[in-house]
Amino acid sequence: MQTALIILAAYLLGSVSFAILVSRALALPDPRSYGSKNPGATNVLRSGSRAAAVLTLIGDAAKGWLAVWLASKLAGTAPAAGLAAPLAGLAAFAGHLFPAFHRFRGGKGVATAAGVLLGFDPWLGLATIATWIVIVLFFRISSLAALAAALFAPAYAWWLFGLRPLLAVVGAIALLLVWRHRANIGRLVGG
Repeated sequence: MQTALIILAAYLLGSVSFAILVSRALALPDPRSYGSKNPGATNVLRSGSRAAAVLTLIGDAAKGWLAVWLASKLAGTAPAAGLAAPLAGLAAFAGHLFPAFHRFRGGKGVATAAGVLLGFDPWLGLATIATWIVIVLFFRISSLAALAAALFAPAYAWWLFGLRPLLAVVGAIALLLVWRHRANIGRLVGG
């Protein structure tokens, strides 16, 4: 019962859209009304406000990290051990993708996934973020970097933790992230 409540709370936390909150607070247009229509930091940047994009990035990452941290504390286990924290991380990520507060239309989840991975283990999060940074520096394409980071994250999780439930959760997050980028994949393939 406790794990179910933790998962529900993590999903609701993940459903909070910082792109929408920050845009409203700074009197910017709703990010679902321009650009990619995606409520995420990259699209908020298209509004012309770097501060709003940074606040969105920090908020979305923080909610993923917080969900894992709280679940770990409530369950009394290390974030990478047991089931509560990994499932809470997956729930927070799913909440960002399919937010209960916004008709289940959310963002692509890159920042939230980064926060979740940092919550699981700092080395896992940092290795995945480093992969994103390297791809962006070489190719200057954020979606390509997100896809590469998503593909490497399960490999890093396996290397750091072996075959634990955490690996399945990181794999599920990676698959969902790739699925959310399917339109970008089509554009990348098309040149």
